[in-house]
Amino acid sequence: MAYRRTPKVQERLDALRDSILDATVQQLAEHGYSGCSVAAVAERAGVAVGTVYRHFPTKADLVVRVFRQVVSREVEAVRSAAAGPADPVARVVAVFETFAVRALKAPRLAYALLAEPVDAVIDAERLEFRRVFRDVVAEHVAEGVRAGVLPAQDAAASAAALVGAAAEVLIGPLTSGGSAEVSELSTFVVRSLGGSDARNA
Repeated sequence: MAYRRTPKVQERLDALRDSILDATVQQLAEHGYSGCSVAAVAERAGVAVGTVYRHFPTKADLVVRVFRQVVSREVEAVRSAAAGPADPVARVVAVFETFAVRALKAPRLAYALLAEPVDAVIDAERLEFRRVFRDVVAEHVAEGVRAGVLPAQDAAASAAALVGAAAEVLIGPLTSGGSAEVSELSTFVVRSLGGSDARNA
């Protein structure tokens, strides 16, 4: 006869899993992927190393789950920011400004998300993140083209190029603590799409 977990047992297991995931986010935010060992996560979560492995068979499995959790949160944040402006170009700018500001608040975590050398399975999650981010941007680029405020272009290709460029721009500030490059990101985004730059109108 198969063992069935009671609701209370399942609730405790879910809470334990959540505490492990929270500890992983904190460890990544402070030490990056290279410093996010299972032993360090277990110590931060106040559990045995074996407990972590019972929930997540490998470090990669654990970090993949965290990446998905963080990415979902970031995508929701940029979608919310883009919902404000009426102008589609301003919506695209809001996406990148919001992402950049949030990344600079947690630079080590953002660097792990964007560029730090990681296992192949996690790199695949990184590519998926870029695709999701691209789709958010492409939606507003296409709207700008339809509205006549942007020249005709392949919205998906333009969005992919901008996401890649933004990630590259952020690497410096995330590793050095500066932010000068980020201040020019919005202008670069508008110009790359062929929109009107108010400072040069």
